[in-house]
Amino acid sequence: MRSWKRLLLGGLFVCSAVPALFAQTVEIKSLNNPGPAQVLFVGNSYFYYNDSLHNHVNRLVQAQDKDLAERIAYKSATIGGASLSHHDVTAHLEPGRLGLDTPFDLVILQGGSGEPLRESRRRAFAEIAGQHSAVIRATGAEVALYMTPAYSAVHARYDPAMIDKISSLYIDVANEIGALVIPVGLAFEEAYRRRPEMVLHKFFDGSHPELEGTYLAACVVFASLYGQSPVGNSYTYFGEIDERDALFLQQVAQDVVVDFFGREK
Repeated sequence: MRSWKRLLLGGLFVCSAVPALFAQTVEIKSLNNPGPAQVLFVGNSYFYYNDSLHNHVNRLVQAQDKDLAERIAYKSATIGGASLSHHDVTAHLEPGRLGLDTPFDLVILQGGSGEPLRESRRRAFAEIAGQHSAVIRATGAEVALYMTPAYSAVHARYDPAMIDKISSLYIDVANEIGALVIPVGLAFEEAYRRRPEMVLHKFFDGSHPELEGTYLAACVVFASLYGQSPVGNSYTYFGEIDERDALFLQQVAQDVVVDFFGREK
């Protein structure tokens, strides 16, 4: 573990009870396709930090579901500092453009971290998400929105209520366009609630994910898309993530996903 990280004190703390982190009801609770194999991740540096989110999700699948792993074809289209409007999703979906001859099963859309913070940007996000969704569905793919984490306390714009602004935007827009919400932001909140000493954000900006933050996000994506629990998954980024920390983050992801979608464990 890197020396600047705060280490786990005592044993692994696991709490299965998730407090109510959101008041809205999500309308889409699972994908129509329970095993999307060709998935496009569209976002920014929140995706490509730490060896890229899509690679971590892929490795979780490789470790747990060999049949699905043989069919996996993930692609990631990222632009640093991008808002959702900066992406030419139509171009990404052209047959053969990204090396796939057949359409994607699912496209995951991630907006900029500041988009939920001003009303004008919230409206713009909702509008462009609707436009992208129409284009995506015309190819036969499903749509998911990746709920970003709030800034941590070291960020200059830290606001304890930021997660409420984020979750309300993503849930409202997802309900409007019929998309699945991947509740990564809520999982960050829950992980910090259970273990305040956990480091999920980069220490230098309080915005981008640390390796453990990306790992937690990957577990949430895995559980949300495939309806499988990540708890006990052997993948720990080749030993870079402490096994106790990995198990803790897997459990947080599973608890939040189960609670968010009202699923059975």
